[in-house]
Amino acid sequence: MNLITEVRPGELIPALTLFATIFLVLCAYYFIKPVREGWLSISVVAGLSKIELKAYSSFAQTLVLFAVIPLYARLTVRWSRRDLISRVSLFFSSNLLLFWVFHPGFIVQQVPYLGVVFYIWTGIFAVTLVAQFWSFAADLYSEERGKRLFPLIALGASSGAVAGSWLGEKMVQEIAIDTMHLLLIASVPLLIALALARWIDRHGVTDKQNGSTDGDNAAAPDTAGAYGLIFRTHYLRLTALMVLFMFWVITNGENILFALIQRALEAEGADADAIKKGTTAFYSNLYFWVNLTGLLLQAFVVSRLQRWGGFGALVLTPPLVSLVGYGAMASESALAVVTAAKTAENATNYSVNNTARQVLWLPTSREMIYKAKAAIDTLCVRLGDGLAALTVLIGTRVLALETTSFILLNMVLIGLWLTLAILLVQEHQRLSVHPLTESLT
Repeated sequence: MNLITEVRPGELIPALTLFATIFLVLCAYYFIKPVREGWLSISVVAGLSKIELKAYSSFAQTLVLFAVIPLYARLTVRWSRRDLISRVSLFFSSNLLLFWVFHPGFIVQQVPYLGVVFYIWTGIFAVTLVAQFWSFAADLYSEERGKRLFPLIALGASSGAVAGSWLGEKMVQEIAIDTMHLLLIASVPLLIALALARWIDRHGVTDKQNGSTDGDNAAAPDTAGAYGLIFRTHYLRLTALMVLFMFWVITNGENILFALIQRALEAEGADADAIKKGTTAFYSNLYFWVNLTGLLLQAFVVSRLQRWGGFGALVLTPPLVSLVGYGAMASESALAVVTAAKTAENATNYSVNNTARQVLWLPTSREMIYKAKAAIDTLCVRLGDGLAALTVLIGTRVLALETTSFILLNMVLIGLWLTLAILLVQEHQRLSVHPLTESLT
C-alpha cells in the first residue's frame, strides 16, 4: 500500500473497508449511468433537439436540488450519522426497483417523460451518495491522516468506476442481459456498501479505536443552514464558485460530445432502437477508458502530486488539463478528437480533482462537512449543469453557434476556473494557520 500512499500500523483495515465501500457505490453507479444515456436517447420532447433535451434535463436537476438541500440539512440535525447513511442509501436502492418495473416495454411500452425523470434522478443519486460518503470519511479522519489516506480511499472510487463500466458492458454485449436489468443488479453492491459503512461507523478508523464512534449522535449540530454557512465563510464561497465553474466547463463538454454522437448515429441512418444501443455502447466504452485512465492516475500520480506539490498541485492540475484539451478541440472538433480530450478531462476529474475536492474539507468543521459540503457537492455541481443548459439555449436558439464557438467559450470559462483555484489555494494556505474548525471568517 505504501506504493500508493503512506499507511501506518492500525490504519490499513479501516481504510480498505472505506475503499471497498466507495468501490461498490461507484460500481453500482456505472451500471446505471449508461442506462441513463440510452433511455434519454429514445426520449422525445416535442420541439427539443437531443443536445437541448440533455442540457435541460441537467438543469432540471438543479431545480430539484434547491428543494432537496435544505431538506437534507434538516435530516442531518434530526438523524444520527448512522441513520442518515442507512435511510438515504435505502431510499435510492428502492427507487431502482421502481424504475425497473416501469422501464420501456415491460409493463407498458413507454411512460411519457420517464426517461427524463430517470436522467434527473440518476444525477441526484450520484452526487448525493458520493457526497455523503466523503462527508462521512472527512468526519472520521483528522486532517493529517486524511491527507495521507484519502488517495488510497479515492482509488476505490476510481477502481469501482472501472469495474462497473467494464462489467456493465460485458453483461450487455457478451451475456446479452437487457440494459434495463442493470438497474436491479446495481442494487446489490449498494446494499453491501451500506453494510460496510455501518460497520466502519461502529468500529472507527484505527485498531486502537474500540466500540461505537460518534454515529449515534446527530450528524451535524443545529446552528446554521447550509446556505448560511457558505455565504458567511470566504473559503466556502471560493469552493462553491470553483465547483460551479468546473462543472459548467465539464457539462458543456458532455453536451458537445453527446450532440456529436447523435449526429454520427443519425448520419448512419440508425433507427430509434439502434440509436439507443449505439449510444449505450459508446458510453460504456468511453466510461471504461476514462475510468481506467483515472484509476492509473489515482494509483500512481495523485499521492505523489500531493507530496511534491501539495494541495495547490491537486487543485491546479485539472483546469490546466482541460485548457490543453479544449485547445486541441478548437483546432479540430471531430468526434475522435473531442472523445480523446473528454477522456483526458474526465479521467483527471475522477482522480486528481476528486481527491482535491475531498482534501479541501479536512480543515473545516463537522457542521460544514455534513451541511455545506453536501450543498456544494450537489447544488453547485448541478448549477454548473444549469448554466451549461443556459449556454445551449442561448447558443443554439439565439446565437446559432457552431461547435467551435462552444469550445472557445469553454476555454474562457476554464480561465475563470483556474483563477478561482489559485485563490482557493491561497486561502487554504491561510487556513493551515487558522483552521475553520476554530473560527468562521
